[in-house]
Amino acid sequence: MQDRLQPLLSAVQRNCHIADARHAGDYTLCVYLLKMREYFRWEKGYAFQDNLPDEDLGDWLKQREHFWQTIEDESFADLPVDGDRYDPFDIEAVNAALNPYGLVYSGGLGGNCAPHFFLGKLGNLEKQTDMTILVSEDEYARDLTAPPAMSRNGTIFIRRESLRRMIWEKIEEWQWDKRDNAMGRAMRCFDFDNNPEAALEAMTDAVVDSVLFHEKGEVLAGKRLGPEWEQMLAAVSRSKAEFMIRAVRDHLADSLTTLPQLLREGDDASLHFFFANLTNMRKYLFPSLTRAYEDWVAGGKRETIDELLTASKNHWSGLAEQMLDVYRDNPDNFAKRLQVLVEASKL
Repeated sequence: MQDRLQPLLSAVQRNCHIADARHAGDYTLCVYLLKMREYFRWEKGYAFQDNLPDEDLGDWLKQREHFWQTIEDESFADLPVDGDRYDPFDIEAVNAALNPYGLVYSGGLGGNCAPHFFLGKLGNLEKQTDMTILVSEDEYARDLTAPPAMSRNGTIFIRRESLRRMIWEKIEEWQWDKRDNAMGRAMRCFDFDNNPEAALEAMTDAVVDSVLFHEKGEVLAGKRLGPEWEQMLAAVSRSKAEFMIRAVRDHLADSLTTLPQLLREGDDASLHFFFANLTNMRKYLFPSLTRAYEDWVAGGKRETIDELLTASKNHWSGLAEQMLDVYRDNPDNFAKRLQVLVEASKL
């Protein structure tokens, strides 16, 4: 990066550290340690196949946790670009200033209303009729969570480096017991035994479209559901209701774009990877989808999955509207009623 953009990089990374200080403890210990290993790998520049030095990793972990304690109460800093200063959540204005430099930036809220920030190399910018797609390559600043994709206000961010690292995390997790599951089946589509680096890149290439399909579905779902959905979500942060709200919207997004596109393209690796990434809540609310996947694995036919698509779109769209009605009726005390509704509406 150019020296004159160094203050921007420092400000974004500082905001990433503050977000981590506040929310790194949201993970279970096992997930936290796995993510910290990969964060250390990224920060220190180790390759995926490198054995990480345990002593250095341990010292870094202690220092980082101590550092977080000193900044947890700091406010997020404005971002300096060419003499102007930008709110770190004003992604439209920041990207308008940075895209000409070949940079892409995002700042928004994820699970548990945790802020996420990143600054990366702009790989591709595509403006469509109803959305803008920004694809980043190398990342210069990031936080612990580093979601590989997100959408906000009609803009979709695809982070190839974070996607590649997320895939690697799942590969390492799978290697603990090497179960015959969706992740293992996705991996078998690539030559991880003989050339893991090339296989990882090929797998990233294969699944990046499915990530984009989901985010396009998120944009379409957002237009259907309106701003009240985000208000409802913010009102139940860090609760079971939040997981349910996110799962229902994810299912709606996937019924609109992801699954129809994956079935149309017929790529086995991407479809296996899709099922490998279903959260426990999503599986719980949509057991017929898991059964349809198992039928495909056992019999080699996709028809059972395909047959679910129309019913799925109608079901999740209708349920989402009912959830909004519950919220509108009593926005100050709706969580329990919403949970009862969603529990009774599994597909």
